[in-house]
This record gives sequence, structure tokens and C-alpha cells, in this order.
Amino acid sequence: MTKSLIIAVDGPAASGKGTVASQLAEAYGLPYLDTGLLYRAVGVGVLDAGGSLDDEAAAEVVARALDASHLHDTVRLTSRDAGEAASRIAGYPGVRAALLDFQKAFAAQPGGAVLDGRDIGTVIAPEAPAKLFVTATAEVRAARRWKQLTGRGEVIAFEDMLADIIKRDERDAGRGAAPMVQADDAVLLDTTDMTIETAFDAARRIVEAARARHGL
Repeated sequence: MTKSLIIAVDGPAASGKGTVASQLAEAYGLPYLDTGLLYRAVGVGVLDAGGSLDDEAAAEVVARALDASHLHDTVRLTSRDAGEAASRIAGYPGVRAALLDFQKAFAAQPGGAVLDGRDIGTVIAPEAPAKLFVTATAEVRAARRWKQLTGRGEVIAFEDMLADIIKRDERDAGRGAAPMVQADDAVLLDTTDMTIETAFDAARRIVEAARARHGL
């Protein structure tokens, strides 16, 4: 039995999983990795190199050269275009294989870690004692992302944002390589009607219950 507190937080775009995961990391004093930034950085890297997001080989080359220094420009990496690019290249087996060791090594740090993404509890850290699957309705998630993007000057209609969210959900859940799916032992946390505070409180209770079960 592992004595490390690995917290796996999965879920669709704009579900609140990143906020919940980062707050859990702070509360438990654990390192935190938003694995979505890895895929966003790869997508942006492909575009910056003048490549095509349909070119799996080009995306794999970028993924294999990725390191932590590519994750600093969080404003660009959290843009709408970066999110779309990430969703398009995330299903490539070569890209996922290239980033697998990076993520597994992060999860294996002494004492534990918090990771959020689409396949943390199923592929990256299936041994994690605490697993959450954070979700919300597509409409609520689209509203959250629309508010975030328009608040910093991006121009996008809400209807287009909702269409983006639905398209990404279908792509993430339907891909052949590590599709987004709730792990059998993950606890569902629906944040549709929750504030940030109530979502974190619910997440903290889920983690505490997992710690009690595993003697952590």
C-alpha cells in the first residue's frame, strides 16, 4: 500500500477541476501539475513551428522535447486556441507516450502530488488513493470559460464557446488513446450549482475519506 498522498483529479474542460486541484495541493502542501498545460504547450509548439495539428509525427517531436520551461506562459496556454490545439493532438498515441513518463514521475514524488487532467486516475496514477471526477453541465462550463476568456479581452460569442465545449467533450471521450472516463474508484463531484468554496469543501471531504481508508 502506498503511503504517498497522490490526488488524481479528472474531468472535462471548465468543470472546476483545476481550481479544486490547485487548492487541494495548497491545503496538503503537495506539488501540483495541470497536465492539460502539457498538451496545450505541445499544440502551441506545433503551431509556432509552422506545423499542422493533423501531423501526429510533428506533434510527437514537440512532445518529446517538452520540459517545464515551456509551461510558464500560462496566459497563452489557457487561451481558446491553445485549448482547441490541445484537444486535437491529445489523442495521438505518440504524444501521450512522450508525455507519460513526465507525468508518472511527477506523481511518484516522495510524499505524493496532485495532478489534474483527463486520464490521471485511469492511466497516469491508477494507484492514487484519492480520485475525483469533477464535472458540471456543458452550459455552466461554457459560461465559466466564456467569462474567463472575455474578461481578458478575447472576443467569442457564448454560443461558439458552448459549441467548443461540446466538441471537446466528444473528442476527449471518444479518442482511442486514454479517453476521458471516470475511474471506477473515483468519486463524482458535480460542481454545476457550487461556488468555488463549496466545491473545495466537498473535494476536501472526499480526500479526507480516502486518507482514512488508506491510513494516510
